[in-house]
Amino acid sequence: MCTALTYKSNDFYFGRNLDLDMEYGEKVTVIPRKFSFPIKLLPDLHEHFALIGMAVITDGYPLFFEGTNEKGLSMAGLNFPDNAFYGKAKPDKINLAPYELIPWLLGKCACLCDVKEKLKELNIVNLPFSENYPLSPLHWIISDKSGSVTVESVAEGLRIYNNPWGVLSNNPTFDRHMINTETFMLSDKALPGDFSSESRFIRAACLKEKSSPKSGEDESVNQFFRMLSLVSVPQGCVRKSGGAHYTRYSSCCNTDTGVYYYNRCDSISIERVSMRDFDLNGNKLFLP
Repeated sequence: MCTALTYKSNDFYFGRNLDLDMEYGEKVTVIPRKFSFPIKLLPDLHEHFALIGMAVITDGYPLFFEGTNEKGLSMAGLNFPDNAFYGKAKPDKINLAPYELIPWLLGKCACLCDVKEKLKELNIVNLPFSENYPLSPLHWIISDKSGSVTVESVAEGLRIYNNPWGVLSNNPTFDRHMINTETFMLSDKALPGDFSSESRFIRAACLKEKSSPKSGEDESVNQFFRMLSLVSVPQGCVRKSGGAHYTRYSSCCNTDTGVYYYNRCDSISIERVSMRDFDLNGNKLFLP
């Protein structure tokens, strides 16, 4: 369970709620341009755009939940159980494991138009990071100030959708979310208030659509977190097999300035980290 959101005022903002049933030790992570990303079926990524986002660091490798690069391109992976399908490598494709998508695309692409070109050749393969980290079933939202796309690797192949709402939650597939949301927008129904993925998607899309434009940074960030709070999951309210899912953190990145804001479930304060406070020409990751 998760919800991702975009918002445009004077600047462009990208963020998400991460809803899980346990802690993974996730940390705000800044990746400079010369940090080396091992890539299993392609040449390692030795030089790339700098990144900031939330990640789990395992054996020195950042497994990103979401990130933004120095050019203003952002991407997040959200849970997509029973629908995500990862196949075998194909000789005529760019073959990437799911956990490699965020660093590879954000590392190489300066804008959404670059991403769309790369996606034409992309194949997502069934290669886990390690035995201790099996693959998560995911789909992705990729955004910059020009718009958003949703990427889903399903049994029928790779599906790439234009995402006019600039939001994403979990199941069902994105085409069904679009139908649900468009149908709802044409009705006079009250906003759904439950924690289901369909309801969170509709609520996020409507909140963004009706949100008053803001001009200043503080006002825009505050508006973004208020919208995320209305699709967040309080601890104990959603119980599934394996445990209770709740919003572990909420994030908001000003993609124009590289400033990453976040709020954890055990605090009411919003923390701030600027990518540009660090040496982005180095090769060692930073954990502010």
